[in-house]
Amino acid sequence: MELIQSFSVDHTRIIPGIFTSRVDRLGEHTVTTYDIRLKRPNREPVIDVAAMHSLEHIIATYLRNDPEWKDEVVYWGPMGCLTGFYLILKGSRKPEELYNLMLNAFSAVDSVEEVPGATAVNCGNYLMHNLEMAKWYAKEFADYLEENRDNGAIFEYPKTERLLTDDGQHFYDS
Repeated sequence: MELIQSFSVDHTRIIPGIFTSRVDRLGEHTVTTYDIRLKRPNREPVIDVAAMHSLEHIIATYLRNDPEWKDEVVYWGPMGCLTGFYLILKGSRKPEELYNLMLNAFSAVDSVEEVPGATAVNCGNYLMHNLEMAKWYAKEFADYLEENRDNGAIFEYPKTERLLTDDGQHFYDS
């Protein structure tokens, strides 16, 4: 089985940031998946599940209401590893072009008084939210983005190098 693109990222070297994960052509349309990474995989504690759920609701609502971006947003959701989110947009932009959007979205979490859609009618697990922790993680990431504004590494995905055997199989060392 072929290794999927998101597993070709060197998770031992990735830092928090905004990265292009993949670009896909769907007929005449292009969609781009971005990795919005808040935590260093396997080196930092992951984001609390209830806070992650709250951030999913808050940021998705923010993105789908932003006048400049709302028509480009296809999807916003958490990574299974709980170290960040995937953002899928129509078209293809450089990660640097998403900087202000992500900074503003995460900064806006601080002013939220109630998690949008956190009711039994609107959410599949409405009791699993933690707004205060969501605010803490959002501030941590927004501060990080501000501190690293001029650090190009927050936009560069570290790719792994996989050796191929003579018969074309990928070699993975331990």
